[in-house]
Amino acid sequence: MDQRFNGKLCIVTGGGGEIGLATAKRLAEEGAAIALIDVKGLERSQEQLEKITKVNSYVCDVSRYPEVEATVDSVLKDFGHVDMLFNNAGIQGAFAPIHIYPVEDFHSVIEINLVGAFHVLRAVSAVMVAQGGGVIVNTASMAGVAGPVNMAAYGASKWAIVGMTKTAAKDLAPYNIRVNSIAPGFMGPGFMWDRQVDLQAQAGSQYYAADRDIVAQQMIGEVPMRRYGTIEEIPGTVAYLMSDDSSYSTGINIQISGGI
Repeated sequence: MDQRFNGKLCIVTGGGGEIGLATAKRLAEEGAAIALIDVKGLERSQEQLEKITKVNSYVCDVSRYPEVEATVDSVLKDFGHVDMLFNNAGIQGAFAPIHIYPVEDFHSVIEINLVGAFHVLRAVSAVMVAQGGGVIVNTASMAGVAGPVNMAAYGASKWAIVGMTKTAAKDLAPYNIRVNSIAPGFMGPGFMWDRQVDLQAQAGSQYYAADRDIVAQQMIGEVPMRRYGTIEEIPGTVAYLMSDDSSYSTGINIQISGGI
């Protein structure tokens, strides 16, 4: 595999999760050193990545800016530079119609998915401005494009990520920093897919059945390719956006959705 990222350091938030780990692996295989950030689950990712590249793990709650700032300072101290950021930490939250959606859960999802993403974006972009350049990829979602049923908090947070990406791209372009986002659709198999199918079945709506097996079929039926995407189909898109192959791309949102 080409070593497009030799000598570069990428921060990956949500590094303990499936998308974070898979993407970190791809970047590591292409030569990048990795700084993993998450609130938990970093042991597995650390163990797998240290077989490929230099990797450090940092426990951090992205919803708390002092923790984010201190963690980014630690990364800079340990590696000396930050060239790339995969701003990926997030949670799905509850599944319920908006008139009964849990208020506390809405705040929690927004605090992690949107405010947390802003915290990381702010802290890392400040480092990149001082360095004279960098590349950032934010994780949005097709939920931030289509308006998902029973997912008011998640959908709102991901709509906002797309908008924040476009603003950040304009704000940071003068400093040689590119900012883009990806919008995965239904991804599986695994925890995220199973959880979404189960909770949509339980939520009750005219859009999905109460039987989780039927819900899975209904969700697949919404995808033009008639299948869910695999986690392994995400890293290549992120790697492209991080690379010089997309050196003229900024402010775009690439949909990984199996169709239009």
